Amino acid sequence: MAAEAEFFSVSENAVIMYDAPSLSAEKLYVVSIHLPLKVIAKVEGWVKVSDSSDAVAWIERKFLSDKRFIIVTAPLANVYQSPDVHSPLLFQAQKNVVIEWLNSDVAGWVKVRHRDGQSGYIRTNQVWGS
Repeated sequence: MAAEAEFFSVSENAVIMYDAPSLSAEKLYVVSIHLPLKVIAKVEGWVKVSDSSDAVAWIERKFLSDKRFIIVTAPLANVYQSPDVHSPLLFQAQKNVVIEWLNSDVAGWVKVRHRDGQSGYIRTNQVWGS
């Protein structure tokens, strides 16, 4: 069985991503707070990561949070009261919206919390970062 992917989120706004694990490396782009990132490798104080678009870059470890978020990849994702498409629809999230990840305890579903505090379940095939 493959090892489960390790995810973090960006802990601050406007964090610089680099092409190598060094402050003197080429600056590639800037990312926003809560963006989910998947770990590829770790080197003293640095983490090589990929994002939902498969872009790969290095980030300083100090700018990563253990608090996880997911990003909506479907054009419009439904969030339900329980992990069942027949349960009440709580809200919808558009593509590229970032939502707090709570757990992935139910196969095919992710429990999430919207920034307004409402919690529910979203299908794993509609998000990235879980």
